[in-house]
Amino acid sequence: MRHSVNRPPTPDAAEDQEKEPTLQEIINIKLIESGEKERLMELLRERLTECGWKDEMKTLCRAFIKKKGRNNVTVDDLVHVITPKGRASVPDSVKAELLQRIRTFLNSAAL
Repeated sequence: MRHSVNRPPTPDAAEDQEKEPTLQEIINIKLIESGEKERLMELLRERLTECGWKDEMKTLCRAFIKKKGRNNVTVDDLVHVITPKGRASVPDSVKAELLQRIRTFLNSAAL
């Protein structure tokens, strides 16, 4: 590793190549390569629409925009306010179904 007085150390190219991917990165690669990630995303979209989650989020967004004023809200504002509520309100049954599908995929992929 080369050091400098004025800047942080610069890693050598050899150090970058030695870094092994994490288990999470390996799983993500396998999901993408197999097309399973896209199927899981489609299943999630379907389930969230079926249970009314999507409409609930739309209503929350509209209420926030109405409260703040249409010209005073950015997409970043909406994301910052709605994301925690959205994540917390995903039904447990949807989470469980997705988790089971991921487990089944991992077992079949022998990871």
